[in-house]
Amino acid sequence: MTASVAILISGKGTNMKALLDRKESGDLSCEIPFIASDTSKAEGLLLAQAMGIKTEILPYKEKGKEEAERVLDEMCRSHHVQWIVLAGFMRILSPWFVNRWEGKILNIHPALLPSFPGNRAILDAWEYGVKVTGITIHLVDRGMDSGIILAQKAIVIKEEDTLDSLTTKIHETEHDLYWKTLKKAIEGQYSFDGRRAINDSY
Repeated sequence: MTASVAILISGKGTNMKALLDRKESGDLSCEIPFIASDTSKAEGLLLAQAMGIKTEILPYKEKGKEEAERVLDEMCRSHHVQWIVLAGFMRILSPWFVNRWEGKILNIHPALLPSFPGNRAILDAWEYGVKVTGITIHLVDRGMDSGIILAQKAIVIKEEDTLDSLTTKIHETEHDLYWKTLKKAIEGQYSFDGRRAINDSY
């Protein structure tokens, strides 16, 4: 049975697009019944529609966080969703929602967690002057960017880099690693020893 994956976005949807491209190419085997956003202004919604994917607007603005998450929960259950993928979704999910979908929500973060959590990670790492940063893909828990880490990839900041060039490298790395990690998660390739995620395919 093919896994059902819901993708949540808030903006341009570049990571969403990278996942959809891999699905179309056959590299990533899953069904994507819908793309949902917390705002109707998310540019990624038009991208998803152009690729033939159903889109939904979660009623955060009209009905508030709790009701929006209840709508999302019902949509996921009605479509038999197995994985929820956050692809630039700029909302912190409530504990009750995370508990209900424990171990089934993936997020991508543009830094090497636990360093530089939050929504300014690239800028924070740049301003701190680190020589190596990167990306992290983790399960979502009840904290902020504190869930079990499934995959990380380091990016060396070179002397000639600018904030713009670093941002580009991070996004390129995200687009390559996210689909690979989702594929392994769908295929059940991870086991866990406390906080340590072990890739059983090795």
